[in-house]
Formats: sequence, structure tokens, C-alpha cells
Amino acid sequence: MTVDLIGFLGVVLVAYVVPGPDFLVVVRAAAENASKGRAAALGAQTGLCVHMLAAAAGLSVIATRSPMVFAGIRLMGAAYLVYLGVRAVLAARRAARERRNEKESAPHAPSEGGPVGGGFRSGFTQGFLTNLLNPKAALFFLSVLPQFVDGDGPLARQIFFLGTLDILIGVAYWFALVLVAARLRALLSRPTIRHRWELTTGWLFIAIGVSVAAAA
Repeated sequence: MTVDLIGFLGVVLVAYVVPGPDFLVVVRAAAENASKGRAAALGAQTGLCVHMLAAAAGLSVIATRSPMVFAGIRLMGAAYLVYLGVRAVLAARRAARERRNEKESAPHAPSEGGPVGGGFRSGFTQGFLTNLLNPKAALFFLSVLPQFVDGDGPLARQIFFLGTLDILIGVAYWFALVLVAARLRALLSRPTIRHRWELTTGWLFIAIGVSVAAAA
């Protein structure tokens, strides 16, 4: 089995460094809680495993050759991103109202800021669904990855090999990103900065979701 490892590794590293839905989900989760960030990272890579298995089984070919199936996947992914964004924006506005009410009822009471820690299941689910419903992940395994395999060798076996390598690289990258993003918690302990962070990332989710839905 002969594969172009150097070229493949270069493409994979660029794909991870360029921010996308997975990047935003992992960073947001890590800023709330490092454990939740790692859970989101594992969820995203688990979703990638599904795409790898589908590509090896030929299911991705069926999905991409059926406009209705592929459009359905794309719209579900877009809807989920918009849902995450709307929830973040509404949560930020609700928290701002609660802080104003607290100040009015107890103006001298200390303000408690900081992101609310989430559970493993919540982070994992967000990462998993974001990646699973991302049609670009399916297209990567269907159109990009085959460019680095040996056409004379067993295709499924090579897809498993390169896909597993991609997933392991992603785990290492996301865990390193979690360590960096977790440091945002000190800044997010300030209510004003936390409010802006929630609004900004929420609207980014919405913008990405809309762009995915509008993509051809």
C-alpha cells in the first residue's frame, strides 16, 4: 500500500487550522470548561469517524450523488448551527437582564461572572452533531482523501488508514487548542466581556449556518 503521506498531512493540517464550525464549537466549550472542550473535541472526531466509515462503505458516494439527500444533510447541519447561535444569543441577553435586575435589587452585592461549566455529554453532543451534519467533512473523504491513495491498492483499507491518521491528528490539535482556549475563562469571568463573547460567537454560529444553507 503506497499513499502520499506528506501531501496528505499538509492538507489535513491546513484543514484543521482554518477555523470552521468544529473550531468554534470546541473553543466555546473549552472557554466554559476544559472538560467540556475535550468532550466537544472527541465528539467532533467521532463524527469524523462516521464520515470515514461511510466513505469506506461507499455511502458518501450515494449521498453526494443524490441531490435531495445531500441537500437534506446540508440543511440539517445549517439548522443545527443556527440553533446553537440563537441559543447562545438568547442566553447572553437573559444573563444581561438578570445582572441588571440583581444590581437594581441589591446594588452593593458582588457580581458573580464567569462561564457556566457544562457536562461531558453536552460538549460531546455539540461536537458530534456539528461534524456529523457538516457536508464538507463527507466531501473531504469522498473527493480530497482519494487523491492521496494508490489506485492499484485496496481502497477501503487505505481510506481507513488515512482517515484514522486524520482523526488522531485532530484529537491532538483539538486538545492543544482546548488548553489555549481554557485560558479565556479568566477573561470571561468579567460579565461585560462574557456578554460580548456570547453574542459574538452566537452570531458567528448563525452566520456560518446561513452560509452553509445558502451554499450551492
